[in-house]
Amino acid sequence: MTDRRDELARNLAKVEERIVAACAAAGRKREEVTLIVVTKTYPASDVRILSELGVRQVAENRDQDAAPKAAACSDLPLTWHFVGQLQTNKVRSVVAYADVVQSVDRPRLVGALSREAARAGREVGCLVQVALDAGQGPAGTAAEGERGGVAPDGIEELADLVARSPGLRLDGLMTVAPLAGEYAGRQQAAFERLMDLSTDLRRAHPAANMVSAGMSADLEQAVAAGATHVRVGTAVLGVRPRLG
Repeated sequence: MTDRRDELARNLAKVEERIVAACAAAGRKREEVTLIVVTKTYPASDVRILSELGVRQVAENRDQDAAPKAAACSDLPLTWHFVGQLQTNKVRSVVAYADVVQSVDRPRLVGALSREAARAGREVGCLVQVALDAGQGPAGTAAEGERGGVAPDGIEELADLVARSPGLRLDGLMTVAPLAGEYAGRQQAAFERLMDLSTDLRRAHPAANMVSAGMSADLEQAVAAGATHVRVGTAVLGVRPRLG
């Protein structure tokens, strides 16, 4: 376990150096960017080590993995983010541990989250997931994005619904750099577009100032664009084991 602790400490230090350098290059203060470590597919023992190393924000994308892990780590001072596409039949379980759901992309999900948060007596932070590739595919393909999310022109309606739903708090926006459409291979342009959408959102909802963008490969571009949170998994935990 000491070897694993040393490995995670080294990796965290490298990611911290990258964030510091990206902030300096963008003329931003380091404290303006929060690191969320994506712990999906990794065991609770890694989460415990990360907590000992000072990590306070972790993310998961599959409830069947996240629920037992969060329960095993319930004594730790962690904020849990759910970042995967969320089915309504998993909402009750997710609301039990997730402090923030970053993948809110449809009204039905908002309704389910609100009901379960109210039932549990919790306030759950919500990010509207934005699909910057929505509507960019070939004719006949679905309007939603390749990795989930709502098209930019659907943000206002969905955000307003979250804001007025009991048990929910509208925190801001999230995106994943698109693999298709006009922003494919143009991560910084995609993240700058998200920042513009965040500016629009904050006119109606000033407190919804969280912008979650950037992962291991493109965190620098996200910081340059103005992201407040970056979601880093592989660069901290290593290449993920294949899911069998």
